[in-house]
Amino acid sequence: MIKNIIFDFGDVFINLDKGIIFREMEKFGGSLDLTPELVELNGVYEVGGMTSEAFVAQLQNQYPKANAVEIENIWNSMLLDFPEERLEFIENLASESDYRLFLLSNTNDLHITHVEQKMGAERYARFKKPFEKFYLSHEINLRKPDAEIYQFVLDENGLKAEETFFIDDTKENTDAAEKLGITCWNIQVGKEDIIQLKSKL
Repeated sequence: MIKNIIFDFGDVFINLDKGIIFREMEKFGGSLDLTPELVELNGVYEVGGMTSEAFVAQLQNQYPKANAVEIENIWNSMLLDFPEERLEFIENLASESDYRLFLLSNTNDLHITHVEQKMGAERYARFKKPFEKFYLSHEINLRKPDAEIYQFVLDENGLKAEETFFIDDTKENTDAAEKLGITCWNIQVGKEDIIQLKSKL
């Protein structure tokens, strides 16, 4: 019996355009492909391993034609809209009190600051309120799909894997959680929506 639900954030609640960064950076001499250097840099930044200033400075080394403001704007441009029906959905789910709700997101300081500004403080507070815990990778120094991050959430909250349901748009992340005995929904962006959750439980 499912008692706990863990939600991803990007492309589950807030819409993303993950490719826009590379399309925009190409204008500054960057590659359209995700280079090993960028993967490593993003991984360090997502677990709080460097400041936003250091991260932007590192990107400037790779894209010397872009200034710091341009890089920040491009980095944040992947964050799109947050449909109201998804916000109302999570508020209604919380009000029913049938499940313990958690958020678990690979994110970073620049992105979450931008999301709060974009949504507005009141709407962002509405989003956080339904969750018992709001786990952001750069704050807990762990990231998906490492097994440690799922175990951390289970252990810190006394959750049993077999009673826990996890939603993420990245198959690598749901595959890792399933190995711990967590039931998962690898949500198909553009074909499925989080508001259909109850049909998946």
